[in-house]
Amino acid sequence: MAAVESNMMPLGTVAPDFSLPDVVSGQIKTLEDVRKEYGVVVMFICAHCPYVKNIEEEIAVIARQYGELKIGFVAISSNDAIAYPDDAPDKLRDQAEEFEFDFPYLYDETQEVAKAYQAACTPEFYLFDEDLKCIYRGRFDASTPGNPEPVTGDDLVNAIEAHLEDEPIFEDQKPSIGCSIKWK
Repeated sequence: MAAVESNMMPLGTVAPDFSLPDVVSGQIKTLEDVRKEYGVVVMFICAHCPYVKNIEEEIAVIARQYGELKIGFVAISSNDAIAYPDDAPDKLRDQAEEFEFDFPYLYDETQEVAKAYQAACTPEFYLFDEDLKCIYRGRFDASTPGNPEPVTGDDLVNAIEAHLEDEPIFEDQKPSIGCSIKWK
């Protein structure tokens, strides 16, 4: 598995809008639908990537915890499902159900949303504030498959906590590392 780093969208970038189908409900969801009072976490994940598999259980826990505190969460998969059938919408739905994701899981078939977010890998995380400006982008935590670091979500959680407490978010944001987005 070749590791790819995220592109690190410039801080202050306004979240690109989207209108994508939710693999669980079949409903079309937009950025406005998923944001909450204090902003939104947009994550690019998929079903087959070992880097995502390493953290998917903790993603669900953190989304439940902070979703109750008025931060929206949404997952987007942009992988080419023809070349990578394990990332087809039905497999994404299975993943969402298995880990009890309580946030929309959207499929970006055209890959235009991934391009708009400058996404490069799975997993990749972005935190946008109440004005939908990027205040954090990068990794979930220091864990990767095969390293001894525990899965905690600390990097994302620390950014969310600082935002909710109206404190500055740490400037030393580390890029996410994962599998490349599977472009068509």
